[in-house]
Amino acid sequence: MAQERPKTPRLTRSDVVKEYLTAYNSVCALLWLSIFGRVVLLIPITGVESVYQAAGDITKWTQTVAILEILHSTFGLVRSPLLTTALQVSSRLLIVWAVVDRFPAATSTSPFYSSMLVAWSATEIVRYSYFVLNLRGLAPGYVTWLRYNMFYVLYPVGILSEAMLVGKASKAAGEPWRVLYPLHIHDCAEKEDLEGQASGEEEPSRDSMREY
Repeated sequence: MAQERPKTPRLTRSDVVKEYLTAYNSVCALLWLSIFGRVVLLIPITGVESVYQAAGDITKWTQTVAILEILHSTFGLVRSPLLTTALQVSSRLLIVWAVVDRFPAATSTSPFYSSMLVAWSATEIVRYSYFVLNLRGLAPGYVTWLRYNMFYVLYPVGILSEAMLVGKASKAAGEPWRVLYPLHIHDCAEKEDLEGQASGEEEPSRDSMREY
């Protein structure tokens, strides 16, 4: 009599979502780690003038990938409020595409561009790493502490750097309102982010835990 084969465990929607979010957050953490490494290694060697050439493209496209986070919220894969997520993502896209990429001569060699990248990348390395570890139930206390406390230092550095870059781009544009508007949106998004720091917003939603 032939022995029955053991049944393959049923794949649930929760499993698929968890694996996808783990992969997504891991890739993002590595991309931001690459950006951070390029900036901090280049500055002592060649100065801030070469940072944009080495890290500008990867920063633009890494930030553009974050559009997926709007979709994550839209389809209920995470608990992030859709409006907050859309503001956060679009505001940074405006900075990298409408400010820096559009006016590179005025912004790319500024030390504020480098300080902005350091603030952004340090924040994102910790944030995405926390999400990966948290999805696996492995987030140690110090990572959680960094996740919810680093912004006290990095937020002022980041927002000051962005404001200075917008100011430089405004002078180059000759029409300041066209560049200052993205900063207004960005500031609103950052305020929303500060208000939601402790909400666990990037964890899988309860709806995503349902089986197919």
